[in-house]
Amino acid sequence: MTQPHTATLDRALGAYYGLALGDALGMPTQLMSRRDVVRAYGALTGFAPAGPDNPVSAGMPAGSVTDDTDQAVIVGRLLVEGGGHIDPGRLAQTLLDWEKEMRAKGSLDLLGPSTKAALDLVAKGVQPREAGRHGTTNGAAMRVTPVGIAFPARPVAAFLDRVVESCQVTHDTTVGIAGAAAVAAAVSTGVGGGTLEDAVAAAVEAAAAGAERGHWIAGADIAARIEWATGLVAGLPEAEALDLVCSLVGTSVASQESVPAAFAVLSVAGGDPWRSALLAANLGGDSDTIGAIAGAVAGSVAGLRALPPDAVATLRAVNDLELEPLTERLLALR
Repeated sequence: MTQPHTATLDRALGAYYGLALGDALGMPTQLMSRRDVVRAYGALTGFAPAGPDNPVSAGMPAGSVTDDTDQAVIVGRLLVEGGGHIDPGRLAQTLLDWEKEMRAKGSLDLLGPSTKAALDLVAKGVQPREAGRHGTTNGAAMRVTPVGIAFPARPVAAFLDRVVESCQVTHDTTVGIAGAAAVAAAVSTGVGGGTLEDAVAAAVEAAAAGAERGHWIAGADIAARIEWATGLVAGLPEAEALDLVCSLVGTSVASQESVPAAFAVLSVAGGDPWRSALLAANLGGDSDTIGAIAGAVAGSVAGLRALPPDAVATLRAVNDLELEPLTERLLALR
């Protein structure tokens, strides 16, 4: 295996650990309204345990990651196992096995709506390549970071082939693929040495191209909404910007909301990984996924060295997380 360049490895690790950082910071506020987040935490300033009333993450200790990180690791391992390709049947089975493990632990943090519906079809005998024709939520976008680590964002058509492999079984739609393509291209551009502006431009280009793939779904154009959302919050104070993201961009599991919301948060934070992830956590809604996406993109640009060392140490200790070997193997595919 060729050893990756030190700076490239730092950015790739920044992407993977940035994803986990945003995921863990957003864990206690997921499915809460912004008003309830403010009521419960004031302004969240770091890792916190989930409150007892959270319908998904109740009982999870501070610093815990969720399905976003778990599934991004699954995709990374399958990419390495497949020599750069993901078999849809293997992905379907691995995700089903993961949910069984979560249920056995008593976790309520299970498969998202599009993924669950698609894998139910697979379990009933529908071919994996046909199961994802209705998937529009952000499950593909939340787990696509390893594709961005493993492959350059250009040429766009070849890159999109890899993106589609990672999401086809659950999100084989224009909207699902566009959202995943935006995140993967932004991460890939950061890992390749690009600036935040470069990463956002790559996200818009890839989202537009990704919207030409998969089964057509009526929905707002993700490329256009990323451009609009980042402009919407430009120059605004943080609290005002977050309120606008909640009221106009949206923070639901819909790809058309959460993916542009993540890029809006990046804009407000100036691409700082810790600040981006914290702002996402304070949104509520699908805050763990918005944080995971924002953290991955910011981390890919700024590198692991820009993440607070104590926060990374917490992520490793609480979750038994060790992403270095997998990241090096993914970069060897690049």
